[in-house]
Amino acid sequence: MKNRLIGIFCLLALLLASSGCVADEEPATRPTSQEILGIYLHDAAVYAADVGKDAALAEFGRLDGEFTSGSWYVYAYDTECNLLAHPYEPQSVGLDRLGWTDSRGMPVIRIARDVAAAGGGYIVYLYPEPVDGVIDEAAVETYKPKLGYVLPAGDGWWIGSGVALENSDGTYPPAIQEMIELVRGGVSYAQAQGKEAAIAELSDLNGQFVDSDGHYLYAYLYDGTLIGHPYLPEKIGSNLINREDQYGMRMIAALAETAEDGGGFVVFIWPNPDEGNRDELKIGYVMPVDDEWWLGSGVYLSEVTGEYTRLTV
Repeated sequence: MKNRLIGIFCLLALLLASSGCVADEEPATRPTSQEILGIYLHDAAVYAADVGKDAALAEFGRLDGEFTSGSWYVYAYDTECNLLAHPYEPQSVGLDRLGWTDSRGMPVIRIARDVAAAGGGYIVYLYPEPVDGVIDEAAVETYKPKLGYVLPAGDGWWIGSGVALENSDGTYPPAIQEMIELVRGGVSYAQAQGKEAAIAELSDLNGQFVDSDGHYLYAYLYDGTLIGHPYLPEKIGSNLINREDQYGMRMIAALAETAEDGGGFVVFIWPNPDEGNRDELKIGYVMPVDDEWWLGSGVYLSEVTGEYTRLTV
C-alpha cells in the first residue's frame, strides 16, 4: 500500500496542479485525507474485482501488504457482519460483529454495512488507532473520531477504511473545530454568568450561541431532561433519556454519559431539518458545566464531507 498511497497522492497533486496553471493563481494545495481515503478505497475495490475475493482478503489482512501502512488499512466484512479481513485484528476474523458498538454505543458495523449496501460513502465513528501493530478495542479512553469510507466489494461482501479526523496539530476540520469552540465558549459563559442567564442566552434564536449556519447549543440535566434549546422550546422540561434511533442507540443517554465522564465526542443519527428531516450521521461534542448540567452541539457528517451518506438502500 506504500506504493499505492504514494501513487494516489501524486495523482491528486497532479490534478490539483493542472487546475491551477494560471500564473497569478494560488499554488496547488496538498490533497486532504478525505480525498485520499475515497480514492484509496475505490482502488481497493478495483483490486478485489481484478484478483478475486480470496486473494484480495489475503492481501487486506497482511500487516506488510500493499494496503497496510500505519493507520492506513482496509478491513472487510460479509453482509451478515462477519469479519473477513483486518490486518490489526486477525484474531477477530470470522467473528460475528453485527452487535459491535463503538465506545459510546453506536453500532458501527451495522451502519457501515447498510451504507455499503446503498452504494457506499463516508461514515464517521469512534475507534482507536493502531499502536505497535495492535488495536486495543478494550481501551475505551483511546477512542477518537474517524472519518470512514465503505464500498461494496462483490457479491455478499464489502470493504472499509478510515482516517483520524484530528489533524496533526490537534485541530479538526473547520466545521468540527467551530463546534468544539462553540461548546467551550458556552461552558465558559455559563460558569461566568450562571445557569439561568446561560440557558436564556443559548435558547434565544438571536443569541450569541446560534450562528448564521444554524449551529447552536443545547443544555440537559444528566438525567436526560432538556433544559435549553433554541429550536425545540416545546421540548423544554421533557426527559429524552430513552430516545432511540432506528438502530436502537439511545443517543441522549450516550451524550449525557459522555458529559458526565468529562466530555468528548459522540457519533449518532439525528434528523436534519435543513434536508427535510432526513436521518443523517451527526458528530456531537459535549462538556459538563458542573455536576448538575451539561452543554452540547453537533454538526452533520455532510457538512464535513460535502456529501450526503445514505443510510438505507
